[in-house]
Amino acid sequence: MAFDVYDDYEQGERVQQWLRKNGGSIVVGIALGLVLIFGWQQWKSHRAGHEQAAASEYSALQAAVAQKRTNEIDLRTETLMKDYADTAWSVFAVGERAQRNVMDGQLDKAAGDLEWAKTHASDDTLKTLFTLREAQLKYAQGKPQDAIAALDAMKGAAFASLAAELRGDALVKLGRADEARKAYQAAIAAMGESAPQRGVVQTKLDDLAVAGKQGA
Repeated sequence: MAFDVYDDYEQGERVQQWLRKNGGSIVVGIALGLVLIFGWQQWKSHRAGHEQAAASEYSALQAAVAQKRTNEIDLRTETLMKDYADTAWSVFAVGERAQRNVMDGQLDKAAGDLEWAKTHASDDTLKTLFTLREAQLKYAQGKPQDAIAALDAMKGAAFASLAAELRGDALVKLGRADEARKAYQAAIAAMGESAPQRGVVQTKLDDLAVAGKQGA
């Protein structure tokens, strides 16, 4: 029994000695852990508020677009680009501005918007979408070879049918009928049986066949 008590006493002394030697580092470690936990919580809270503010700004932008308030549209888009460039809302806003610029015939401005949106998009699917939009814009500008180069830069299988159809259109413009035919066939293969665009692409494919017979 006395031996047990001695062991307990000795162990207690050793613990005290260890604490005296390492207690400072333990306190620092605990304090650092608490700071990190608190900082992480604060960062998450800040991030949530930042995202909510960006969403509110985007919602206000949509209302301005619906009511065609041009000055407000420009101001809110610029605000999203400046203050919320790290959110998807800014990417949506600039992508939509690109579409409006295309409708207005401002193709160079649209190209700048698409490049900004692609650069700031954190989602791979969005990046792919904006690359496709760039290719479509190049084609609309009468630059089929540049359109194909943009399509070559697309990553992943997203929007495969649209990309293949556009590639076919560009190849037709370049007079490369055989390659265009393969591109249209790939577009159809990537579509569902009930895809609305399926008939359009089939017509393009049929037109190539007719043109081939007439040229024979």
